[in-house]
Amino acid sequence: MAYVALYRKFRPPVFEDVKGQDHIVTTLKNQIKSDRVGHAYLFCGTRGTGKTSVAKIFARAVNCEHPVDGSPCGECETCKAIASGSSLNVIEIDAASNNGVDNIREIVDEVSYSPTKGKYKVYIIDEVHMLSTGAFNALLKTLEEPPSYVIFILATTEVHKIPITILSRCQRYDFHRITASIIEDRLREVTSAENVAVEDKALKYIAKTADGSMRDSLSLLDQCIAFNYGEELTYEKVLNVLGAVDTGIFSNLFTYLYEQDVTKALNLLSDVVIQGRELNQFVNDFVWYLRNLMLVHTSDQMEDVVDISADNLQILKNQAELADMDTILRFIRIFSELSSKMRYATQKRIMIEMEFIKVCKPQMEETEDSLEDRIRILEEHTAKADKLLDGIKSGQIAVAAASGIGQNSGTVKVAEPKKLDRAVPDDIKQIVKGWVRILSGMTMPDREYLKNARLSLGNDDKLLIVINNNVRAAHYNEEEYHNNLKNYLSEQIGKEVDFEVRYLEPERKFEENYVDLAVINFDVITEEEESAPEYIKPESNDDKVMMPEENNDSHNEAEAFLGNPESDKSQASDNINVQESTADMTDESENAFIADDNDFEVEGQMEYIPEEAYDLSSRMQEGNGDDDNAFEEKDIEDEE
Repeated sequence: MAYVALYRKFRPPVFEDVKGQDHIVTTLKNQIKSDRVGHAYLFCGTRGTGKTSVAKIFARAVNCEHPVDGSPCGECETCKAIASGSSLNVIEIDAASNNGVDNIREIVDEVSYSPTKGKYKVYIIDEVHMLSTGAFNALLKTLEEPPSYVIFILATTEVHKIPITILSRCQRYDFHRITASIIEDRLREVTSAENVAVEDKALKYIAKTADGSMRDSLSLLDQCIAFNYGEELTYEKVLNVLGAVDTGIFSNLFTYLYEQDVTKALNLLSDVVIQGRELNQFVNDFVWYLRNLMLVHTSDQMEDVVDISADNLQILKNQAELADMDTILRFIRIFSELSSKMRYATQKRIMIEMEFIKVCKPQMEETEDSLEDRIRILEEHTAKADKLLDGIKSGQIAVAAASGIGQNSGTVKVAEPKKLDRAVPDDIKQIVKGWVRILSGMTMPDREYLKNARLSLGNDDKLLIVINNNVRAAHYNEEEYHNNLKNYLSEQIGKEVDFEVRYLEPERKFEENYVDLAVINFDVITEEEESAPEYIKPESNDDKVMMPEENNDSHNEAEAFLGNPESDKSQASDNINVQESTADMTDESENAFIADDNDFEVEGQMEYIPEEAYDLSSRMQEGNGDDDNAFEEKDIEDEE
């Protein structure tokens, strides 16, 4: 016997085998049992929902000699004749090819003859919406008042095309889409009857792909079994046969589009094309994924409506929490329009790529939802910027400088805090203070290499010489050249110097990564100075002795001349530094000493100044001569 397709082989013979249309089956069975059969029925619904199958079962049931609970017995001659198609009581007409007035006139002429065997003559007109206006008008009168033995069953997928005059004369029954779970159970019964090993996940995907059509699901199952004949039917094999992709691909695609990463989105599309997937199916499945994402985002109680596995549902919920509803709706609108455009397109891949770019760049559209998406992107960028600024203000984040206008500002790097745990060692102080002198004493090419070097200090008290040339830094880190520079620095300060030469990248700032020793003031007040007695510290600028360095000789001579009485001295600490200040002097008295309250400080001692010193100081300030003339005048007065 020739092979029969699964959807024909497993067509339901009785009402009990009809799946997913309980409301219609119950009504028809009750009419048959109560003998309240109507004269005209209109079965409408999407493809593959059982309209023709129920019509044939109803035709057998009304003519069955021994009906069982409203269903045909299948054993009597009438049931067998109708099932084999040899009965004259059941006439099937395809209105798509018999849609003229003449075809309807033949039906009108035939209804005048009663059935030779059985109770009713049943006319099943499939795709009745294809009839012409004249054909509908010709059928109108007969449909309204047919003979008592005639039953019309009209089936259509587009009920809106049926004239209202026809609708008002029929009992209308709407066939619903069959749920995926019911289809899955039916497919499992079929595979068990056919002895085919199959994964539950594969059956679930086939049921979902059928989109509520039992006939489509059986056709897809038939195709997958034929492709993998003799093998177990797995989920991956079903995807390969149907040219579909896994749900994880759609999850990644949505993430790329939501984050405006058009490069990754286009690469994903390229992989789908290379795998030979059907692009129409790819777009339709993605729209379905977006629909599930929208429902999950709306409510948490959508498990039954979404109808996916628990693992995929959890992934969907996690993604919905991070997504914006307005953006999801915008994606659905764009890809739904794309799905309708692709039916007649020759370059489908280019169309998808264009939509990917449009989705990632909402400024290309002027619609309201595109504007809302642009606002969302700005808000996300603002939130990231605020978080970054908070990190910068707290000192935990440092931003690399931009390499140029219009270029990326670089990555954000967490800068390690550069701080000195201990005081700067004395030998490094000497190197910092005398760096210009040390540099001038170097020979070429060391002097040229290190002329722009910056000095810093590591956490281990090691001297850091930072330069902006990677090759030169590597040069001094070689053992031979490192030892040469180390020996030279050690000779300059008389101590062994441990140092390291580091390279500073152009995009980094020295001040953000190192401690600049050049700006540190090493002349700080010591603890001894802080703890000195108050009478030693000057209270104002007037208490300070104006002692220019060039007058040291005159000061020494004056001290020798005046003497140093022991009773008038006040011994102070030897560790206190001489406090000096420079005062404005006239051209005539550059070398004068200015004192107040008979006291002045010299090398940490408080000196008592006799009255003769005041006379000498006054004469030195008022006179035009030099210090030698002043001392000669003093000698003459002593002799007298």
